[in-house]
Amino acid sequence: MPLIPEEPQIHESAQGPRATPASGRTAPTPRPVPGPRPAAPSRPGRPGPPRPAPPVQRTPRDVAQAKPAPSGPAAPAAAAAGPQIQLIPASAEGALDAAEEAVDLLLESGRAPGDVLVITTGSQHPWAEHELSFGEASYWAQHDAGDDVFYADAAVASRAASRPVVVVALNGGPATAAASALPLAHSRAGALLIVCGDPQQINSVLGAGV
Repeated sequence: MPLIPEEPQIHESAQGPRATPASGRTAPTPRPVPGPRPAAPSRPGRPGPPRPAPPVQRTPRDVAQAKPAPSGPAAPAAAAAGPQIQLIPASAEGALDAAEEAVDLLLESGRAPGDVLVITTGSQHPWAEHELSFGEASYWAQHDAGDDVFYADAAVASRAASRPVVVVALNGGPATAAASALPLAHSRAGALLIVCGDPQQINSVLGAGV
């Protein structure tokens, strides 16, 4: 609590000139009245109320700049980098075996089986043939479960969902199979795309914008 300033001490001379003595001598000139003493400082630990800061004077320009920006759609994030592409040279006859070796290496390196999708352009992988013998519903149920490596023919691979790793075996098929399978595989691969086949054929497709 702030202290109340003390009352100013009025000197005796400030009470007006003294009466003229009987001898007729002039009274001395009165001294000036001393001003009030400064207020005593606040006690430690009990500061007085803070003095409010003066209001900020804003110019019209400052007011215009202080207005919030109108809300709008957020800026699009930078496009994510595409998957890494790895080429394994192989003939049409050996492309499926090369893809199998690539899958084995992926699993040995710690990849989960459900991370891998294998696409073939020619004859189907034996696993796909076996599962399709139980019907397409059972076959695609295996895909939806995502618990194991999934093998799909290029003709139906568009139905397959994206996976971190996609392996493509260019093991024959129509002349246009690679041109359609590689862009599809590229769009389904999250981190890595492995292509097993003729390097010249692969490069011609990849260089066309994959």
